[in-house]
Amino acid sequence: MLRVATDIGGTFTDLVFVTPDGQVVTGKSHTTPAQFEKGVMDVIAASGAKPSEFASFVHGTTIVINAITERKGVKVGLLTTEGFRDVLEIGRGNRPDFFNLEYRKPKPFVDRYLRREIKGRINYKGIETTPLDLSNLPAILDDFRAEGVEAIAICFINSYANPAHEQATLERVKELWPEVSVVASHQITREWREYERTSTTVLSAYVQPIAHRYLDRLTSALYDAGMRCTPYIMQSNCGVDTVQSARQIPITMIESGPASGIWGAAALGRLIGELDIIAIDIGGTTAKCGLITGGEVKLNTNYLVERSATSAGYPVMVPVVDLVEIGQGGGSIAWVDKFQRLHVGPQSAGAVPGPVSYGIGGTEATTTDANLALGCINPHYFCGGTLEADMDGVNRALDKLAAVLNISRQEVARGIVRIANNNMVNAIKLISVNRGHDPRDFTLVAFGGGGGMHACALARELNIKKVIIPKQSSVFSAWGMLLSDLRRDYLQTQIVELSAPGAAAQLDRDLRQLEEKALQAYVDEHIDPARVHFRRYGRCRYQNQEHSVEIALPDGAITAEQIEEIRRRFAADYEREYTYTLNAPVELVAYHLVAIAEVDKLKPEKLPVTGARLKDAIKGQREVDYAEVGIHLATIYNGDALEPGMSFVGPAIIEEAGATTVIPPGLPCQVDDYGNYQIRTNR
Repeated sequence: MLRVATDIGGTFTDLVFVTPDGQVVTGKSHTTPAQFEKGVMDVIAASGAKPSEFASFVHGTTIVINAITERKGVKVGLLTTEGFRDVLEIGRGNRPDFFNLEYRKPKPFVDRYLRREIKGRINYKGIETTPLDLSNLPAILDDFRAEGVEAIAICFINSYANPAHEQATLERVKELWPEVSVVASHQITREWREYERTSTTVLSAYVQPIAHRYLDRLTSALYDAGMRCTPYIMQSNCGVDTVQSARQIPITMIESGPASGIWGAAALGRLIGELDIIAIDIGGTTAKCGLITGGEVKLNTNYLVERSATSAGYPVMVPVVDLVEIGQGGGSIAWVDKFQRLHVGPQSAGAVPGPVSYGIGGTEATTTDANLALGCINPHYFCGGTLEADMDGVNRALDKLAAVLNISRQEVARGIVRIANNNMVNAIKLISVNRGHDPRDFTLVAFGGGGGMHACALARELNIKKVIIPKQSSVFSAWGMLLSDLRRDYLQTQIVELSAPGAAAQLDRDLRQLEEKALQAYVDEHIDPARVHFRRYGRCRYQNQEHSVEIALPDGAITAEQIEEIRRRFAADYEREYTYTLNAPVELVAYHLVAIAEVDKLKPEKLPVTGARLKDAIKGQREVDYAEVGIHLATIYNGDALEPGMSFVGPAIIEEAGATTVIPPGLPCQVDDYGNYQIRTNR
């Protein structure tokens, strides 16, 4: 029986499966945007796996984020508390382009005529002050039907403290209109901040029918092909969940692919003793960076869709792996602006038509094309030998840019790679330096189709001492899914002053209630409670501050002594992030409980050593332009023939079916016990 994971990216759909004897098999096929499930079935067929032999199946998808960014969701109607109709449009005043007098807020996903008010009020303590009045709900729903609404979002003021009004409205909507897709804010999060909670609920409703149809089509295709196991869906919180749960709140899948890659990097780090990691996933369309400290992945609930230097974006209040994502990948298009300056991305050639070198219609030079021109990629072993790179097309595309810039074709290719590297260096700084961390204290783990291509250059620019290119790096996000457990996050706003009498008793009581709720949810889905364990976190701040810092809370009963430990942890974390502490009372403002149910997952094992010789892995030599350090004669290695214990020094290129690793002159590389390439950059 096979353990299988698939991951849909902007350009490729990846697959990894593990056989009962521990053999790891990978596959890639082009993503099929019109029908994403077709790409999944294509890569399963291409890998030779049979759904009837699946022991487990995990899937990561870009369906949610794509539907939002491409505006391909459904028409949404919003039900909210009387007087709060315009919360969604008012938003926040913390716009990034602060001095732009012509700034325009992002357009709401629900127009004002589809935002309707319901009488009733619950205060911040969870006490009803005005009874709920649903007498106008039938007329509102009739209007929604007439306007073509397909999904309804319900978000009432202070429902984080008491969701009774939302629950009653949700049930009444289902009675009056059983066919409509509907979601209420309390089903997603119990955190305060009205605008962020409303935005999250609206975006979840916006994608819910799309996600339902996709997950139904995918599971039907798999079951029709013979699959008998229960499929899991990768979540943005680095855990997997059941299809049933994912269908109810699809917004939790918003960054499922990147989350699995960051989680895989953390798991790999724990395996080889590297606990402080900067992970970078360089794919065909984007580059994603995440920070791992002490072997733990940082999550936040302040995720913003489409935030940029000129747009505030749209907040999503669900736990998402803390990452920085930029439009920089192998398919990023090089272009020249009106000031004769060369740029790379964020526009991408995607899967269709793809880079010029694919030979299927692309005309604009991309990062992949530049790497081919520099000799970093072998045109005769392109995409693992499945394609012969269209070098004539690549040369024409580079010549077109060279004519505009009045430089040589080679200089254009070098410029494209250098600019792409610079863009990714800036992204790494955002996730590290801007968060108070020195990149020199971390190891760089790079993966994705372009990870090994650029990793050494990025590390040298940032003075990072070690680079690790994982085995199966081109499908590493899918590999990470096989290491994930079922995970659900429960967040509850509750202000508790830690110095107040009875604070320990209240924390203990509240945490136990959350644990009972989480455990019951798993039991209701027939998941053995013996497989469930919890991680506790609390969001703390100095009294009356606006924002908070999340810290780990002790397990077991909370006592007065542990309150002091909580204060100490908060002061240390606060000082690391903000460089100072205050002599002020500390209060907890929210609980964050992580409920993890262990599943049968991959347990990586050391690779066997056959005694093969390094020279047998050498494919030959070729001149490679390393862009930053000039042209050198590089030794070309067959990655499939390298095994633990082998070592060599650059200039070198490691070629594999799905990825190429570029090692500059003088940098030593060693293959570790698990087949990863560990490259030292401090010569």
